Amino acid sequence: MELGLSGKRVVITGASKGIGFACAEAFAAEGCDLVLAARQPEEAAAKLRARFQLRVEAVTADLSRPEDRARLHEVAAEADILVNNAGAIPSGGIADISMERWMEAWNLKVFGYFHLTQLFLASMRARRQGVICNIIGMAGRAWKPGYIAGTAGNAALIAFTSAVGHDAQKDGVRVFGINPAVTRTERMETQARFRAEQALGDPTRWREMVTGLPYDRPIEPQEIADMAVFGSSTRAGYLNGTVVDIDGAGQFKG
Repeated sequence: MELGLSGKRVVITGASKGIGFACAEAFAAEGCDLVLAARQPEEAAAKLRARFQLRVEAVTADLSRPEDRARLHEVAAEADILVNNAGAIPSGGIADISMERWMEAWNLKVFGYFHLTQLFLASMRARRQGVICNIIGMAGRAWKPGYIAGTAGNAALIAFTSAVGHDAQKDGVRVFGINPAVTRTERMETQARFRAEQALGDPTRWREMVTGLPYDRPIEPQEIADMAVFGSSTRAGYLNGTVVDIDGAGQFKG
């Protein structure tokens, strides 16, 4: 299927591993030029340049910092597509997470998404074209008291994505989101280790925390990346203001 993405310039945050790197691979396979933003993006960028022979820029940035977000926008203000993906909100209930840690996490994922959307949307509106894809998370839909900071942050991002998309469409820009459930990444193991320590007193039993999933497996990062690519393509030209749940219908489990 021709997706009409060849030659597009795509900014991907949190692009050095996990879902972010999978998105970078998937966009590169469609012939896109890439701007990878992360704390250590160079290795990922080198791999993609060697594999795809495309223009891949690496921007070293701490996207919890407003000045680093502004610098990323300066580097790639004319990007056709922005994929907001950077973020690592910790597991824990209301009594487990200090306000300092909570704010630190939200500065990266929640306020980071808000700010980068604000910056890139202005440029896209001026050109009357562009797409913003927010990788959010199912905890914003299927609320988890044991992941309270992520539940609240993701719920805010879901509402934000829909509201901004509604407003952006009049200027020819699309904004949509993806809610991955449990996805096979390093972060999946980190969170599962925390839950295993809380529930079983033994973090090495983390695999017991990722059982009973739809299709008896976690989501593969590439599955999320494929949705991001399709949603950003001309084939999905009417997809806007929507956040797609990719959870194998796990939210409806009785």
